[in-house]
Amino acid sequence: MKIVPLISSGTAGPLGVLHLPRLWLKASLEARGQLADGYPGAGQGYDQMVIDGLGLKRDAVLDYIATSRPTYPEFEAWVKANGTSVDAASIAKLNAAITGYIHSDATRQSVLSACGLPDDDCACKDAVNLNNLDDWYEFHAAVLK
Repeated sequence: MKIVPLISSGTAGPLGVLHLPRLWLKASLEARGQLADGYPGAGQGYDQMVIDGLGLKRDAVLDYIATSRPTYPEFEAWVKANGTSVDAASIAKLNAAITGYIHSDATRQSVLSACGLPDDDCACKDAVNLNNLDDWYEFHAAVLK
């Protein structure tokens, strides 16, 4: 069974890093061949932003998740032990970059259109909420429809 990752990029674990739980989930699902089509286990957007922002090596993150199959708390412990930028100031800077990221107009329009929502003054503009809408749409299409 392929699974749409429903942990939001706006979710943080105990370490306080936004998107880190989602990265763990997506990479874990991909390593087991269970990630829904169209989702990267570790893409070049938020995933890479988190890996870089915490001072981690991409290959090491993906290898650890694939071979150790950690729980989320185990993954956070590994991140704390291996990241070079896991202090409060670095995490705050990374979180601000995540919450402040805005998708292109084309991406926003595509997501809103698929969800049957107008691209008007009330439409969300930030990537976290647009990604949530996209995930919910994909989950509905795959599981609930």
